[in-house]
Amino acid sequence: MTNQEKLALIEETLELDEGTLTPETILEDLDKYDSMAKLSLIVMFDDEFGKKVEGAEIKAFETVNDIMALMEK
Repeated sequence: MTNQEKLALIEETLELDEGTLTPETILEDLDKYDSMAKLSLIVMFDDEFGKKVEGAEIKAFETVNDIMALMEK
């Protein structure tokens, strides 16, 4: 999966417009990055990657790059 595909998947998961995110985007700066968005990320990791991600891991994310890095593992 390319970085662009990862960004598109994250944007879709967080219900953001295409092209909104960069790897350097700070998650807390996003209006839509709330508890529902974090839950959506947990579901996305399970559905798309078969990974069980804990809430603590999601809380530790600071930038979009942190999400992308977990996609690699």
